[in-house]
Amino acid sequence: MDIKRLVKDILAQFDYTLYRMGIRKCFVRVRTIDETIKELLYTDKSMVRFGDGEITMIRGRSLGFQQVEDEIIEGLKRLLSYQYENMVVGIPEIFGDLSMYRKESRQFWKDHLLFSRKIYEKYCNPAKIYYNSYITRFYYPMADQNRSGVWIQNIRQIWKDKDVVIVEGEKTHNGVGNDLLDMAGSIERIIGPSEQAFCKVDEILECCKEYAKDRLFLLSLGIAAKFLAEKLFLEGYRVIDIGNLDMEYEWYLRGAKSKEKIEKHGIIGEEANRKAGYDAYLAQIRKRIVS
Repeated sequence: MDIKRLVKDILAQFDYTLYRMGIRKCFVRVRTIDETIKELLYTDKSMVRFGDGEITMIRGRSLGFQQVEDEIIEGLKRLLSYQYENMVVGIPEIFGDLSMYRKESRQFWKDHLLFSRKIYEKYCNPAKIYYNSYITRFYYPMADQNRSGVWIQNIRQIWKDKDVVIVEGEKTHNGVGNDLLDMAGSIERIIGPSEQAFCKVDEILECCKEYAKDRLFLLSLGIAAKFLAEKLFLEGYRVIDIGNLDMEYEWYLRGAKSKEKIEKHGIIGEEANRKAGYDAYLAQIRKRIVS
């Protein structure tokens, strides 16, 4: 370990200890994974999720798939403030005991909080209890993975018998090659760009608005998903930002011990998808809006 990393980890541990001892206070409250799944399963509420990437962007830093813009930063700050009663905001459950996570995840979040805790404290709404974005990270980061099977089976019930529209990047392939979405009544797809999708949000929105309000929208479109989720919600649709749920499910199915590469994420274009045997996936695509 290099000296800079060692110093950062020591400082992060010290900062974390101060909060755990109550010497410093943090008002941010997050519901459990079970409570979050229950809310989505038994209500018609929408959900937008924040992870470390969104917080990093609020700090003014670009991500590999999305360049930072002032409009994105200000929009993320506003969404993090939890403005809508029926669109819950998910953030990681990282402000108390981290023992539920595996060692590498615990250290990651300690480091993250060292630099980003003030972002949460400044922009999170102290009057709200946030929901748990880890419903989409239900397996790999967990120290005890015995609950993962129950969680994902309950998550799959959220779209049981519902007509689903998936808005995803061209590499994502939610539910392709697994049974993640098999309980849905029907599946259609809108394919967006894998990178720099924010500039296409309004164009994607117009495609989404061609559907009736009884459709459930599942979004996997990075930073752009946050803004699309808000716009669809305000149009009267139910929207759930599922992020990398499919990748997490693939790791769960494989019993992965490390973050394995998922082969389907390298498949782009109609010819490559047909060669892979993804004819059903191609038949579900109604619109393509790519860079």
